[in-house]
Amino acid sequence: MLQPWKKLRQSFEVKNKWWTYRKDDVLLPNGTEGEYNYVHTNGSSLLIPVLDDGTILLVNQFRYLMSRESLEFPCGSVKDNSSYEETAKHELEEETQCTASEMICVGEFNPYNGVTDELCKIFIAKQLSPVNVPHDESEEFELVKLFPAEIDEKIFRGEIWDGMTIAAWTIAKQFFLK
Repeated sequence: MLQPWKKLRQSFEVKNKWWTYRKDDVLLPNGTEGEYNYVHTNGSSLLIPVLDDGTILLVNQFRYLMSRESLEFPCGSVKDNSSYEETAKHELEEETQCTASEMICVGEFNPYNGVTDELCKIFIAKQLSPVNVPHDESEEFELVKLFPAEIDEKIFRGEIWDGMTIAAWTIAKQFFLK
């Protein structure tokens, strides 16, 4: 069995509204002291919104760090004093202008386990109906409807390159296989 590291102290922290940058001083299993820098979050909720005809809603948005558009599932950070379920409901409404009568959590994953302690929960949202909810001023969305097979094709061709979308689809697509 692998030996765990021991956290000695947290010596650095910078917060913004999405996450916290931290530096922990640690004791390694071999007795050496070191440091570990990471991003702490409250987690995130990712949604796979399914329309009555079986198509799935994705959002196309501009991603600043890559300086290109990204086709992905709606997703957002869990804010302080919120839950995964509340976040899922809010992100669905904000990013797709839809609400869901049925929302089922179908899995979870860590998007980048060497860099963040984030846990992303995946929700399938069904029985959608329109709502009008303003989105965050830094976000602009274009809705795209795809059938499950089209999502696989776009991943294969590199047209869907967002890691969280690819990981979530790997976990959730079993629910769409007939």
